[in-house]
Amino acid sequence: MASIGSIALSGMNAAQTQLNASANNVANAQTEGYKRQEVLQTPQGEGGVSASVVASKQSGPALETDLVNQLQAKNAFLANLAVFKTGNAMAGALLDTKA
Repeated sequence: MASIGSIALSGMNAAQTQLNASANNVANAQTEGYKRQEVLQTPQGEGGVSASVVASKQSGPALETDLVNQLQAKNAFLANLAVFKTGNAMAGALLDTKA
């Protein structure tokens, strides 16, 4: 099983990938022939998630979808960051010794 830190880090990386794809979609919304990007997240066997970017089957811009994806990515990043910080604090507390 993967550590809490590596699981949370994979979630933060997946959220960053989603944010990048959504930002790219917004930036290219008016570009002729542009295919939107979507992010597929796949659970990893040892814990965590991997993310890959694929071309969307939907043609044309979908700004409302991209806005929602950006908000979800932000919240997912912050949630995983909180898990990462808590895991780090717990590990530090276990290592602290009192004289």
